[in-house]
Amino acid sequence: MARDYQYIIYETGAGRARITLNRPEKRNALSMDLLTELDDALWEADNDKSVHCVILKGAGTAFSAGYDLMQSGNARQEGRDPDRQYREGGDRFGRTIDDDIWRLEKAQRRRMTLFDMHKPVIAQVHGYCIAGGTDIALLSDMVIAADDAIFGFPPARDLGSLPNQMWVYNCGPQWAKRLLLTGDTITGAEAEIIGLVLKAVPRDLLEQEVEGLADRFAKIDPDLLAANKRSVNLALELMGARTMQRLAAENDGRAHLAPGTARFKQLIRDQGLKAAVKARDAEFGDGRARVRGPEIRDAQGRLIDP
Repeated sequence: MARDYQYIIYETGAGRARITLNRPEKRNALSMDLLTELDDALWEADNDKSVHCVILKGAGTAFSAGYDLMQSGNARQEGRDPDRQYREGGDRFGRTIDDDIWRLEKAQRRRMTLFDMHKPVIAQVHGYCIAGGTDIALLSDMVIAADDAIFGFPPARDLGSLPNQMWVYNCGPQWAKRLLLTGDTITGAEAEIIGLVLKAVPRDLLEQEVEGLADRFAKIDPDLLAANKRSVNLALELMGARTMQRLAAENDGRAHLAPGTARFKQLIRDQGLKAAVKARDAEFGDGRARVRGPEIRDAQGRLIDP
């Protein structure tokens, strides 16, 4: 029997499990509680022999706008340590680089279920798929996006590196660098061009497209789906994908020590998160990259047609 969830919606039927991130008022920002529920639901689906695949999507106007930084800020204001993690032998109170990496790796294990589980996962992306939202989308087996969805990792400008790194395996090293070194964003239609997503379709056809693919998976023996998913994932592992995820967490811990990261965190303390993010992104105009054609910008840094 399915358990009750607070931050996701879990439904099964017609050979699939649908998992909906359900914090629409926060644009499905990824709190640790939500990630824990997601991890539990994914294993629940993997354990259900009637489920052939999982559809992962978001409620409201976005797939996910990233990790819930407000949750951490509120916890500190209330005198709680949001980064406290328990393990045998004591707590992780420290602020050493190893403490940071330990915490990042613990959170990463929850996300890696998308990669490790036997059933295929389709990420159904609309609206914002930003920062941490890309971490869970790109660990899915296929991403089908609305053509006007927005993909990017703006926190790479100031908060560190990526705690997961599947970009290079999807869109290649040059586009991974172009987007991650600037934090610029692209649309779903542009993400299809560079291979970051499998396909982009008009938003009003997105659900139909995803459900249609799930219908086809439902005709295949789940054990065969698992064998073929795992064959491809083993090839990715032979190309270093699993090791790269562990190294991504370690690299993020290193990047958290950058002077620019320290300055941004101080700006958050002085002005609050929303004001700090607004000031950061103002320097980048509309924050967009252009996949096809020259990037010509106006005085405010917004892309204009050549």
